[in-house]
Amino acid sequence: MKILILKPSSLGDVVHALPVLRCLRRHLPASEIWWWIESGLAPLLEGDPDLTGVVRFERRRWASPSRWPALWRSVRVQRQRRFDWVIDLQSLARSGLFAWLANGRFTIGLDDAREGARGLYDMIVARLGPQMHAVDWYLEVLPRLGVPVRWDFEWLPPRPESVLAVNARWPADGRRWVALLPGARWPNKRWPAASFAALVRHLAGLEAGLSFAVLGGASDRPLGAVIAGAAPGRCVDLTGQTGLGEMVEWLRRCDWVVSNDTGPMHIAAALGKPVLGLFGPTDPRRTGPYGTRHRCLQSRLPCVPCLKEYCAHPQPVECMRALTPAFVAAQAESWMDQLRRGTDAISGEARQAQGHASAAGTEARGELP
Repeated sequence: MKILILKPSSLGDVVHALPVLRCLRRHLPASEIWWWIESGLAPLLEGDPDLTGVVRFERRRWASPSRWPALWRSVRVQRQRRFDWVIDLQSLARSGLFAWLANGRFTIGLDDAREGARGLYDMIVARLGPQMHAVDWYLEVLPRLGVPVRWDFEWLPPRPESVLAVNARWPADGRRWVALLPGARWPNKRWPAASFAALVRHLAGLEAGLSFAVLGGASDRPLGAVIAGAAPGRCVDLTGQTGLGEMVEWLRRCDWVVSNDTGPMHIAAALGKPVLGLFGPTDPRRTGPYGTRHRCLQSRLPCVPCLKEYCAHPQPVECMRALTPAFVAAQAESWMDQLRRGTDAISGEARQAQGHASAAGTEARGELP
């Protein structure tokens, strides 16, 4: 059995799709499984024990006619592999076209009408309700292929080379770490860096043994500098200093995570780390941290969630600013106490009916009073 999975981006979406790979490998241990992914994200999957290999996708080449011959050569290689199943979990125009050109014996994709890709599949899989989590939607593909959904796997197994690199550069010293993720692709998904700094000062005053790791890309360095300055000696600014594999291992080292809606947040959830998620324009029921140990905070503004990249509110990014440092600190403090006592991370006060239940548990979001 030869299988091609198409999920080129983004980081969080690729993480959401990994359970499909894990279930396929456990049900079909002798199969060859390939993954089509954007080159910048390939380090997340290269060397994965459940993959035969990755097919790198260069997004910019699609827009340049001079690069089309190289694209066609890549397509020809995939056609020569004669895939039995092509599974498109992106289901947009580029991935749908690539799935069709790969010419597998059977092609299945998601019922996403945005770019018309569903017309290129042998079978489409509908989303069971508008608030169905992305992970659950991707997993709906498996029963159509006769593959059972099972959870006896490690979502993101350690990579020895990344573990060694992290330990060499930042030796483990027994401290309790909280990861802070202040970046996000959309500016209106970012909680202000000054608010993160205020939260750090509050939490540092609660526990003398607590340290903070600020993680993000090079573009997040200005945010990291503001946050790390809130507690010198207790906060390490790692923005722009880790590769993708090293970031995964840093998150594995941390006890819990405070994050905007961003790709590394989903890595933390996949690692089983409790996440305090700060949400504005997006819907945590669909794309929040997957599982039961998380608490998601979101304001009650009438425009929330708008699902738009650009804020049209009279007071820009008010949905994030409405999550005041005092409110988030109070939520974090009670949540930390629950985690220490080993109780459900979502309190009764923060619980709100949402109708989403997953194989991994039930999510909820806390809101402003």
